[in-house]
Amino acid sequence: MSDDTVVVWDESLLAYDMGEHPLDPVRVELTVALARELGVLDRPGVRLVRPEPAADALLTRVHLPDYLDAVRVAPHDPLFAGYGLGTSDNPVFAGMHESSALITGASVAAAEAVWRGEARRAVNVAGGLHHAMPDRAAGFCVYNDPAVAIARLLDLGAERVAYVDVDVHHGDGVQEIFYRDPRVLTVSVHETPLALFPGTGFPDETGGPGAEGTAVNLPLPPGVSDAGWQRAFHAVVPSVLRAFRPQILVTQCGADGHRLDPLADLHLSVDGQRATYLTLRALADELCEGRWVATGGGGYALAEVVPRAWTHLLAVATGAPIEPPTLTPPAWRELAAQRLPGSRIPLRMTDDVDPSYEPWQPSGEPNSVDRAVAATRKAVFPLLGLDPHDPRD
Repeated sequence: MSDDTVVVWDESLLAYDMGEHPLDPVRVELTVALARELGVLDRPGVRLVRPEPAADALLTRVHLPDYLDAVRVAPHDPLFAGYGLGTSDNPVFAGMHESSALITGASVAAAEAVWRGEARRAVNVAGGLHHAMPDRAAGFCVYNDPAVAIARLLDLGAERVAYVDVDVHHGDGVQEIFYRDPRVLTVSVHETPLALFPGTGFPDETGGPGAEGTAVNLPLPPGVSDAGWQRAFHAVVPSVLRAFRPQILVTQCGADGHRLDPLADLHLSVDGQRATYLTLRALADELCEGRWVATGGGGYALAEVVPRAWTHLLAVATGAPIEPPTLTPPAWRELAAQRLPGSRIPLRMTDDVDPSYEPWQPSGEPNSVDRAVAATRKAVFPLLGLDPHDPRD
């Protein structure tokens, strides 16, 4: 296996553009620009790969042919309605099929490179469109690129694929697509569905018949900050991954759990997100011989958060992490100010937050985070042969 890291990137990925909409491709543009200015993409062993659009035969591993037809037709039919398209969340836009297929092709290219041993890790920051369903668009997502990439891994012979989703929203599309497939473990850490779209992701969603225990959901209450989030993550995610023994790790690294994100209610920092990426890399190293495919996802603080978070992700995937006090380069700050006038442009790669945490214990007076942890462990740990009350599991 090569020790290289593949970064799938081309400016054409910015064509997934819904217009006046929270999912603005400028966040991806500024991420790549920041990573370039900090030298992350010029590191030894980093290979930039230009994506190709996913063909219909690949897209229909996940999506219905009628839905693909609708995505193609919708931009040319002013009266089109249906399939989740033409809504405020998923407006119809020119080139919708082509740009969606290209993002999907980028995630597939990342997965293929890692599975075939051409790279140890691969990243597609433009990907992570985890809400799309087989027959409809949802939550800003037209095609479900993580799910298509996982389906491709299964076709290539993977027998155990783990998917970890740290977006603030439940990874409902990926869970739904593989809910009855015991070869795929889906793990989602998100804000409670009682408070946030899409309204799914409760602890008792644990997998369909024949795949019991392969869906893991950890919903957290609004207002959780780094210490609580990390405590919960470490109380559940490493244990279920170790029990499942994946051959490859696929992650959706949405940055919308940040305290500045306008669409959700968690209070994470860039420092906490950086710590999560380091943990995910360590778990891939421990369990999968380093095989890690990372995508972007949500994130709507376009200048303040997403570029820094995903530049940290790229740095962790390509080698040494960026030290938190690092200054953002002046050229990048100038570009960000041009692209997003009036935004607060961060001066450093940190929020000055210590993301350390106290490990979970089953005893003591539980707070809201510990109650969430206990509910998830109770629901799914026995299905994986784990003791929900033993902190060693």
